[in-house]
Amino acid sequence: MTDTPKRRTRGGGRAGAKSRRGSSVIEQMPWNPPVNIDRPTEPLGPEGVEAVHDGAMRILEEIGIEILNPEALEIFRKIGCTIDGENVRMGRDMVMEYVAMAPSEFTITPRNPDRKITVGGKNLLFGNVSSPPNYWDMALGRKVPGTRAMCRDLLKLTQYFNCIHFAGGYPVEPVDIHASVRHLDVLYDKLTLTDKAMHAYSLGKERVEDVMEMVRISGGWTDDEFEDSPKMYTNINSTSPLKHDFPMLDGWMRIARRNQGLVVTPFTLAGAMAPVTMSGAVAQSLAEALIAVVLAQVVRPGASVAIGTFTSNVDMKTGAPAFGTPEYMRATQMTGQLCRFYGLPMRSSGVCAANVPDGQAMWETSNSLWAAVQSGTNMVYHAAGWLEGGLIASPEKFIMDCEILQQIQRYMEPEICATGPDEIALDAIKSVGNQGHFFGIEHTQDRYTTAFYQPFLSDWTNYEGWEVAGGIWTQERAHHMFKEIVGSFEAPPLDIAIRDELAEFVKRRKAEGGAPTDF
Repeated sequence: MTDTPKRRTRGGGRAGAKSRRGSSVIEQMPWNPPVNIDRPTEPLGPEGVEAVHDGAMRILEEIGIEILNPEALEIFRKIGCTIDGENVRMGRDMVMEYVAMAPSEFTITPRNPDRKITVGGKNLLFGNVSSPPNYWDMALGRKVPGTRAMCRDLLKLTQYFNCIHFAGGYPVEPVDIHASVRHLDVLYDKLTLTDKAMHAYSLGKERVEDVMEMVRISGGWTDDEFEDSPKMYTNINSTSPLKHDFPMLDGWMRIARRNQGLVVTPFTLAGAMAPVTMSGAVAQSLAEALIAVVLAQVVRPGASVAIGTFTSNVDMKTGAPAFGTPEYMRATQMTGQLCRFYGLPMRSSGVCAANVPDGQAMWETSNSLWAAVQSGTNMVYHAAGWLEGGLIASPEKFIMDCEILQQIQRYMEPEICATGPDEIALDAIKSVGNQGHFFGIEHTQDRYTTAFYQPFLSDWTNYEGWEVAGGIWTQERAHHMFKEIVGSFEAPPLDIAIRDELAEFVKRRKAEGGAPTDF
C-alpha cells in the first residue's frame, strides 16, 4: 500500500441529475436500480436441487479442481484439503462451513455515493458490455479492433444511461494502447468519465494493485476507509474444465484481503468444456465456483462473494458458442436456485451470438436478460452492447439493449399491479358504461402521462407515419442517438485535485513500466 493523503471532499454530483447537456438527448427513466418483485422461476424441484448440489460436492470430493497458483494451493493444504500435485479435493462439510461465512448481500460504493449498489437479495443490477476485442458501428459497417476513442465513447454511454448501474471491464479492448499500461489509461478514463461502481481485471499483481489504488484515490479515501467496505469488485473465470489459473486467483486473494467485491464465474459451455447435459454443466460450474468462494473466506472470513453463471451450449455442428438459447435460460434459472440454496448473490449475463444488431441479436439478448430476471440474478454483466459471443462491442446494440433494460425496470415497478380503489377504477368503468371510451374521462386524464412505459428508441407510429418520417430502421435511430449522446456528453464532476492525483499516478506507473504482459 502507498501512503495516503488526507481525505478530500468528493465532487460526485447527484446521480441522474439533469443539469448536464447530455441529459436532454432523450427522456429516460431515472436512476432507480430495480427490485425484482417476481417469484423466481424454479425448474428444479427439491430433489433436483439436492441432486445438482450433490453433483457439485462429489466433484469437489472425488475429482477435485486443479489450482495453478502455489499460494492458493498452500492455503488449501493448511486447512486440511487433500492435495495431489496441483489437484485439490475437499469434503462437503468444509465447503458448506466456509460458504456460510459469506454474506447474502453486500454493497459497493463508488466515488459518487449516490451510485451505491447493493448486490444480493432481490436487487437487480445491469452492467455494460465488457472485454470484446473488436468494435462495430453503422458508420464503419465492419468489425475493427477496439481503440481508446471507441472505449471512451462506450464509457460515455455507460455513464449516460440510468439503467446501467455498474461499469464492468473495458467496454471494448483498446488495442491501440500497449498492454503493459492499458489498464492505467482505461481506469483513468473510467474514473473521470463515469462515477459508477467498477471492476478490476485479475490479470497480475500490478494491474490489480494499480486499479485498487486508483479507485481509492478517486473517492478521496484513506486505506482504512477504502477497506472498510467494498468500493469496487473483480470477476474471475475458472479455466473449465475443473481448473483455476495463477493470475486470476492471485487477484482474487489480493482483492479479498482488501475487502472488495468478488465474483467468480466459470465459463462452462455444455458439450465442449462441460457435460452436454445442462444439469451436469451446472454442477461442474458450481464446483468450480465454490472452491473460489472457500478460498476467499479462508483469506478473509466474511468476504463479499457472488457466484456467476456463464453456462450455455455450443452449436454441435460447428463448435461455436450459442447464447440466449432455451438451454442457456434453463441453466441460468437452475444456477439461481442453487445460489439461493447456498445463500449467495448471483451474477449472469445479457448475451447473444449475433454478429450485428439485428433481430437475432435482440431475441437472443432478450431471452438471456429475461432468464436473468427469472433466475433471481443480482448482477447482469454485458447487459448492453454485446455481439458475436463477446467478440464485438456495438454502440447501436448498447442503446437497443437499454430499451429492453428500461422496460424490465418499468415491469418491476409495483404500482403496475396496484389494486386499490383508484386502480380497480369502478367509478371510471361506471361513467363510461358500455358506450363511449376512456380517452377523455378524468380518471384517464389524471394518469395518462405516467400510466404506461414510454420508449426512447422504439417507434410506435404506423407504417405510413414511419415512412413519412424517413423510414428509419431501429439500428439507424440508435446510431443517430449514439452520436448525439457522445457529442453532448459532459463528464460527472470530479474534484480537480483528485483528477490531478489520478493523472500523476498514471504518469508515474507508466514511467515504472506498468504491468508485465505475460503471466
